[in-house]
Amino acid sequence: MHCEWASLRLFDPLDGLTVVEPPASGQGNWAGAANVWLDGSGDFWLVYRLRRPRPYRGYLLRIARSDDGVRFKTVLEMAKEQFGTESVERCALIRIDKNLWRLFVSFVDPFDRRWRIDAMDAPSPEKFDPTNRRKILTALDAKVEGVKDPVIYRLAGLWLMFVSFSPTPPQLTEELSQRMHSTGDVFATGLSRSATGLAVSEDAGCWEWRGEIFGNRPNEWDGYAGRLSSIVYHPPVFIAFYDGSKTVEENYEEKTGVAFSFDLHRWERVSLKKPALTSPYGTGSLRYMAVVPVGSEWLCYYEFCRHDGSHELRLSRVKVS
Repeated sequence: MHCEWASLRLFDPLDGLTVVEPPASGQGNWAGAANVWLDGSGDFWLVYRLRRPRPYRGYLLRIARSDDGVRFKTVLEMAKEQFGTESVERCALIRIDKNLWRLFVSFVDPFDRRWRIDAMDAPSPEKFDPTNRRKILTALDAKVEGVKDPVIYRLAGLWLMFVSFSPTPPQLTEELSQRMHSTGDVFATGLSRSATGLAVSEDAGCWEWRGEIFGNRPNEWDGYAGRLSSIVYHPPVFIAFYDGSKTVEENYEEKTGVAFSFDLHRWERVSLKKPALTSPYGTGSLRYMAVVPVGSEWLCYYEFCRHDGSHELRLSRVKVS
């Protein structure tokens, strides 16, 4: 059977544009983990985090606006201290209605040092207040070891939230649990794995956890991590970009693969033997893809490893028919 999506041509990352510079040079300095909401008015709303090496980690969350998807102006900054956390990671911004925006934030819970997701509401993106946030999903709710990096879409009146999560090992002991969470990042320990789960909601407020829908493939290039980072409907299929890593040593330096699905639950990988997109520099990392369809092209925002090992937020375009 011939499918038009099969002829889709991806971009060359070297042709990309720098949207946000890293906070400093060197490994561990990142600008990225972005999500983008294209409003009905034509405005692009970008939410991303800045990160420095430990002990700073993900220290600043920014929201920025653009009328062309290229040049962004910051409208709000929130520091990790405002969440009482040691690190913030990928967040998601959505618009509920004319006067209601919702920001989903993933951060390390200071209570148990496990990743969790909270949300806050505001009449406009520059008015979010971290003190008014509320719980959306915790590791305890999902019966896993950590939840973060929400990617949210609305389909036929239902909200879908794809979540990076760390499954609970089959033989969990108190000693193992302490080892998993002593650093505040279970994903970097290698004691579990990195997979993608799905939560659904009618109002984007109360979410039902449905469990794992995409995972890792042992002994392959994505043997440790399988994290869906962006999904685009390209009839007759949904095309997903995902972050993969072979081992835990690549946990912070994932590369991008491609998969497709007809139902958003069962996924077929296209990137079987190697990643579809990498950086030619440093670790080769190219991750946290956020794709925004605009007319006959896709605007692709991603975190890109530079020659000095830092990560910048970059933009490339894909022509589609």
